[in-house]
Parts: sequence; C-alpha cells; structure tokens
Amino acid sequence: MKTYDLVVIGGGPAGISAARTAALHQKTVALVNPEKNLGGAGINTGTLPSKTLRETALAFSGVQARNLTGLDVSLRQEATVADFLHHEKDVKAGFNATLSQWTQALKIDVFQGLAVFQNPNTVTIGNGVNGGSALQGEKILIATGSSPLRPPLFPFGRPHLYDSDTILDLDRLPKSLAVIGAGVIGSEYASIFAALAVEVHLVDGRDTLLPFLDAEVSRALAAAMERNGISLHRNERVQECVATGPGQIVLKLGSGLELKVDAVLVAAGRKSNTAELNLPAAGVAVGERGLVRVDEFYRTSVPHIYAAGDVIGFPALASTSMEQGYRAVRHAFGFGGAGGLPSLLPTGVYTIPEVSMVGETEETLAKKGVEYVVGRAPYGNVVRGRIIGDTGGFLKLIFQRSDLKLLGVHVLGEHATELVHVGLMAMLAGGTAQTFDEACFNMPTLSELYKFAARHVLLQQSQGKPQE
Repeated sequence: MKTYDLVVIGGGPAGISAARTAALHQKTVALVNPEKNLGGAGINTGTLPSKTLRETALAFSGVQARNLTGLDVSLRQEATVADFLHHEKDVKAGFNATLSQWTQALKIDVFQGLAVFQNPNTVTIGNGVNGGSALQGEKILIATGSSPLRPPLFPFGRPHLYDSDTILDLDRLPKSLAVIGAGVIGSEYASIFAALAVEVHLVDGRDTLLPFLDAEVSRALAAAMERNGISLHRNERVQECVATGPGQIVLKLGSGLELKVDAVLVAAGRKSNTAELNLPAAGVAVGERGLVRVDEFYRTSVPHIYAAGDVIGFPALASTSMEQGYRAVRHAFGFGGAGGLPSLLPTGVYTIPEVSMVGETEETLAKKGVEYVVGRAPYGNVVRGRIIGDTGGFLKLIFQRSDLKLLGVHVLGEHATELVHVGLMAMLAGGTAQTFDEACFNMPTLSELYKFAARHVLLQQSQGKPQE
C-alpha cells in the first residue's frame, strides 16, 4: 500500500492539471492512467488530433491560399491517408513526450492501469503494467473523461462505421461520408472532410446548427458550410443503418430520404467513463450517463473525493477541464482561490470557417429584457482581412445600450478562436465601446476589427440614429 496526499484517476487535461498543481505545492501525487500515453481524449483522440487534422486539411486543400494567382496547392490525388495523418501523429507524439517529462520533473508517480475503488480512500489498479498495486489517498480526484455514445441503431464493428475516437483509424479517404450529429464534434469533422473534397452529408435532428451560438452567427456558419460543399439535413433522424458491403452504407432518414455513402461518422454525444471505477464502494453518487455529481468546489458526495472534466459533464472542454482540475486541488488543500469556473468562458468551434464567442447573445439578452446595441465589422474592413482573403468573416460586438458596456463577442472567420480573447479580456476589465475607440492596434491585424465594430455603434450614437 502506497499513500499519497493526492491520487488522481485519469491523465487527461483535468487530471494532468490537478496533478501538476498539487505537485507544485509540494504534495505527493499518484496519477493512474489506463493507457500508456498521458493526455486522455484531449490529446490522443479529441481536441489535439481533430484540430491538427483541421490544419492539415486546410494546408492540403489550399483553402488558406485563396486568391493567390499562379499558385496551385490543390489536393494531390495520390495523397494517402498516411500523408494526411502524418502531422497529427507527429504532434500527438511530441505532446505525449512533453507530458511524460512534466510528470517526471515534478516527481509525480504514474501508474498504468484501471483504477478501482476499494473504499473511500483506497484504489487498486485492476490491470495494465501496474496491475495489483494499491494506492491510498488523503484526497482523490476522479478525472476519467468520457467516451463516444454508440447508439444501437448503428452496427459498430462493421467496416467504415466510425465514432469520434475511431475515425482516426480510417485506412483511406472515403469518397462520401455521412456525419450523424451536428454538434461541435460532428460539425468540425464535417468541415475537415469537406475541405478534402469528400462528399459530406451532415444529419441532425434539430432545425438550427449549434443553437448555443448567436442566431446570426449560426446562420452565417451554416451558409458557409453549405458553400463549402456540405449537405445539411436538418430535422432529420436516422431510422435505419444498413451496411450492404465494403464501403457501402445505406442510411434511411425519417423523411424517407436514403443516403448511400462510403463511410459514416456517428457523433451522437458522449458518456462518462465511470462504469469500471466501482464508485459504490467509495459512496460517490452519479447521475445520468454516469456523470459524477459535484458541488461548486468540485467535491463529490464524499467530501475528500473530487471530480473534474468530462466526467462531470458540461461544458466538457479541454480548457475548462484544466481549470476545473486546478480549482479542485486548490480547494482540496486550502490553497485559496474561488470555486466554480470563471464567470466568462470562451467557446471555440473549429469548423471551416472557425467560430468563437464569449458572453451574451442577442437571444439571451432579449430573454433577460436587457436593452442592447450591436456593432459589426466584416473582415474586409481591415487590411489583414483583405490580405488573407477571408471575405465572409466578421466580428460582432454586443453592448449594453445604457452605458455601452461590452456584453458579448462573436467572431466567424479565420483566427476567430484567437481573436475572441481580445474581447474576453476587455469584458473582464469592464470595457466599453470607448475602450476600443481609444485603443491603438497593430496594423495590419484582425484585432483592428474591434475598433471598427465599436465605432459602428459610437457613430450611430453621435448621429442620433436608431441603433440595432
């Protein structure tokens, strides 16, 4: 029996962040991970691989070389899947090595295998390299992540039928692909494959693409994806999935439409990885889809056992999971700091084009009865936007009408997930339209869009025109 100040179960973003935080405060830490490589889904099957594939698709397809006369960067017909996945595997291997170096430098003991609770303070490792080891923790953090849901309607195990984990195992680029579920993951992968000249069908049961987005941005993204060749099938559900042969899958939709495609990617949500933990032995309560219930400090129903990341549910982002792990450990050992997450969380969707937002939408403000005004700036308003040739991109700022305080930031276009942070920091500082009007931005940059969008509102105000 080895005893530690903290035992972390799961080596993804939440677990790594928690383990590092405790170790930096001179706590003894054990980290139990079922796989050889640390990083969890965020590094090995989710965030890092999908975003790396997106960048590779942009480079392979020439999307980022728009309007460059005389330059042919179209996708080589002889390009193989190995070519396509090479950079993804390279980036992943490099970051796996970095995580191992961090744990070694901080003297975190890493155990490979499945952790199983024996009692509220003890876990044993059920199998793997360290099978049979028993660990005792003064504090324990559950950060086992999540896995893709596999609806029984789809005959998983048949060739060319994938979920968001196994899509990285494809042996060739399909000529046609149906993506089931137009959430963040489904929309991102649909964009990636469409950029590689794959015929893509995106099927979703809702009438709105990514309904958490500002409605104007959602509509603009849907239109851009359709221009990129994606067929959006809204208000549709798959009634039957028949694999008729290698690379031949027939989907029967509720409307009666039949889709015959080479491959199917099912992105129908995720479930928490808690089934093998034996949580009843620890007394930890779980909810729907195995979600571990926690309070604002990430404590479970057992006060010394915490949980963070996908295993507790929304928002289930790599960035928020890292913050949750950090804050859970600070509370567990009395390091200070607030509970919960920061009041403002940026959201990034790596579709083509990118979308990012922070704060309020027009719809949320309307429901709250808050009067607001909107400032917009298309990418074409600034020199950098014209240089990169992103003619459809735009920045949308939402201000409180009474004092022009910034309440929401919405970006569609290249580098949107970077650009949103300018607005995030301004909101944290209580910035207004005047804040951007008085600032000086580098030229040429996309950040100049903030000045144009703010001046859009200020100009209307000075002229006494009705504001949106």
